[in-house]
Amino acid sequence: MPRKSPLVIGHRGAPGYRPEHSRSSYELALAMGVGAVEPDVVATGDGVLVVRHENEISGTTDIADHPEFADRKTTKRIDGQPLTGWFTEDFTWDELATLRVRERLPELRPSSASFDDVQPMLRLVDVLDLVREGSTEHGREIGVVLEVKHATYFASIGLDLAPLIARDLHAAGWADGELPLTIESFEPAVLAQLRSAGIAASYIYLIEASGRPYDQLVAHGRQALTYKATVTPRGLDGIVGAVDGISVNKRMLLAAGSTIVEDAHGRGLKVFTWTARPENAFLAAEFRGAGGKQAFGDYESEWSVLARSGIDGVFVDHPDLGVAFFQG
Repeated sequence: MPRKSPLVIGHRGAPGYRPEHSRSSYELALAMGVGAVEPDVVATGDGVLVVRHENEISGTTDIADHPEFADRKTTKRIDGQPLTGWFTEDFTWDELATLRVRERLPELRPSSASFDDVQPMLRLVDVLDLVREGSTEHGREIGVVLEVKHATYFASIGLDLAPLIARDLHAAGWADGELPLTIESFEPAVLAQLRSAGIAASYIYLIEASGRPYDQLVAHGRQALTYKATVTPRGLDGIVGAVDGISVNKRMLLAAGSTIVEDAHGRGLKVFTWTARPENAFLAAEFRGAGGKQAFGDYESEWSVLARSGIDGVFVDHPDLGVAFFQG
């Protein structure tokens, strides 16, 4: 059954206020009342899972200021796209532990950027332990929504993420269903891998507003089903039983006449959406206000559209605003 109010998920913690995926970002999200937090997972060269938005880390750490790592700057193709910078898989965890994290969008979030260069990167096991401890401290059950990043790419370089994730979930006591775990990815194959490995979780297929999942593009070429086709009634029929729900780009729900939530619920699938942010830069055009990109627009009107659609979960960058609006 759909929730009466959506699960509010701290997207990488509380990145509206602290650098994403930092300890203080997660701790703030827990203190602000979220029902879950979302770590993105990538791997180091020695098989340690770290939480970063991408495996390219020049925009979220101080790595460019470390002369000892200057020679590791390189260009790669990640999911078919060229990208230049420093990549987690070219480092050991001990090396990455010397870095400090930074705000990814300093021009939009200068207050968060004031916390730059202080906190180290976190491993997945650090976040799992932090959330478990936070649940006890705050006296409520708090979940983890684990996003698997670039699984096909990592497998291609000999770093299969599924067994590494299973290892860490077992080690931290999150693999057997005692704690509320959701696993999500834009690539459905890795979700199937983890489900077949017996990891007790809710499995959510991430859906972009355009394009195709990279794993399916590699396997099937242009015959691969597009994301848009996946959320049609026929496409949803095809994923019933394989996943427990979908998580769609909010633009798909803001489109006039969208029946995605109704169609998914009719097939027993949950629907999450991403990402509810208050700044003008992220709002649909009709909800933007004065004051430039970093000013808050009429986010409550946009979020009202999402809430009325009947979503089961929503990712937020400002957990206090999200909890107050969606669960107030």
